[in-house]
Amino acid sequence: MSLGPEPSPPFARFEGERVMVTGDASGWHAVVGIPLGAKAGAALPLIVERSERAPESIAVEIGRKRYATQHLSVKPGQVELSPEDLARHEMERTHLRGMLRTFSESAPDSLLLLQPCEGPRSDSFGKRRFFNRQPRSPHSGLDIAAPEGTPVVAAGAGTVLDVGDYFFSGQTLILDHGQGFLTLYAHLSAIAASPGHRVPAGIRIGSVGATGRVTGAHLHFSVYLNAAAVDPELFIS
Repeated sequence: MSLGPEPSPPFARFEGERVMVTGDASGWHAVVGIPLGAKAGAALPLIVERSERAPESIAVEIGRKRYATQHLSVKPGQVELSPEDLARHEMERTHLRGMLRTFSESAPDSLLLLQPCEGPRSDSFGKRRFFNRQPRSPHSGLDIAAPEGTPVVAAGAGTVLDVGDYFFSGQTLILDHGQGFLTLYAHLSAIAASPGHRVPAGIRIGSVGATGRVTGAHLHFSVYLNAAAVDPELFIS
């Protein structure tokens, strides 16, 4: 979204979250992540704050996008979580939501990303699955099919924000590339970086695995802008 010229970068917020602003005094742009749950046809406000001026609201018009769907029949026990697993998941979800809301002031080196491991892209962003006719959340990333142990590299230069072993995503690592631009690597068999470490693009940070709630080895790769999951294929060079 064009924000026009300004001596210093304006602040921008979308649905309460800080938004990346790039450019220079001759012209600034907000790079806004639109949540999958946004309704087509809506006009959502991007709030822009400039020095010594009242906040301005710019309408972000949401277009229509059709994503794939998949219907699966599985045993009931594979759909419903036990009370213990549900409690663990809720605790982990709160933690991860806080991590994904991280906004650091430094700008990303680039918005172009490397594909983080070799292999075919096996499952697309936004696909909605139905288990025994019950809808589940849309797929929040890109799956890359690869054998267990395949090297996983940092898709871009960044700082390791979080590592953990979670119920659904298994061994997971999150990189902070700056200004709310984050990447997440899930179902790893091993992690080769620690929180706080600055890593260059292309360095190995882990290995493909089958940890968490999965049926086979693969890498789940997600990209976030202002805490919203966005299609990784928009950024992979």
